[in-house]
Formats: sequence, C-alpha cells, structure tokens
Amino acid sequence: MPRYEYRCRSCGNTFELRRPMSQSAAPAVCPAGHEDTVKLLSTVAVGGSAKGGDAAPSAGSGGGGGGGCCGGGCCG
Repeated sequence: MPRYEYRCRSCGNTFELRRPMSQSAAPAVCPAGHEDTVKLLSTVAVGGSAKGGDAAPSAGSGGGGGGGCCGGGCCG
C-alpha cells in the first residue's frame, strides 16, 4: 500500500499515511487533530544493488547504454 506525505497548515507538522491509491485525494487529519492539511509531492526511491564496483557506468566506458540527452552523448 502506498505512503503519502502530508503537511498540516495549522501546526506545520509533516506526517505520512498509508492508504490505497483510490483514497490518495481524500482529506487527511494530522496527528494533532487538525484538518487543514495538504498532500505533498513525494519522490520515488528505487532500491537496488550494483555488482562489481561502480553503481553507474562512466560516460567514457563505451558500455553502449545511456538514457536521456546528456547520457546518450548528444550534448556538446
């Protein structure tokens, strides 16, 4: 179940709630009981592990991969 982060406008408290995606837009009450809250934009963290050294290949490694403009070598 996803976690959503909220901030209370009354007391400034930041808190998280686990709720189904279908309820992501539903109002949230802060732990102090205030109802004036706003859902924060959260970033997604993807975990993993790299084997054999560097976590990411270097630009000059010739690995052939590379996403995005600068990772693909199209930038000057």
